[in-house]
Amino acid sequence: MFRNQYDTDVTVWSPEGRLLQVEYAMESVKQGSACVGLRSSTHAVIGALKRSVSELSSHQKKILEIDDHIAVGIAGLTADARTLAKWMRNECLNHKYVYGTPISANKLVTDLADRHQRTTQTYVRRPYGVGLLVAS
Repeated sequence: MFRNQYDTDVTVWSPEGRLLQVEYAMESVKQGSACVGLRSSTHAVIGALKRSVSELSSHQKKILEIDDHIAVGIAGLTADARTLAKWMRNECLNHKYVYGTPISANKLVTDLADRHQRTTQTYVRRPYGVGLLVAS
């Protein structure tokens, strides 16, 4: 994409009415490797395609375990995925410590979506450039 003075911050709109930082984040998800999930009434399976950028680099983990009952498959920037996975693990531990039960996947994903949306509305952070496939 063409860089200009409107892509330096997430809160700056271009004359066309676009947020370029958000578009860059969506483009990084598109360029990520494929991730597929299957679900039955008792099990969930995630499969991810591992590809290395060059012959000298190693493969990065594309499936991350969050809790005993939740895992995510990622597409996009692995550093953003690790940041969100760390936050999700922390939320799972906090919920288990306070309530004594594992957090429901629905609540965790809702809180994650709120966190993800907040980065597009604040000046400090850029949007996360990762797509997550959550299995529970």
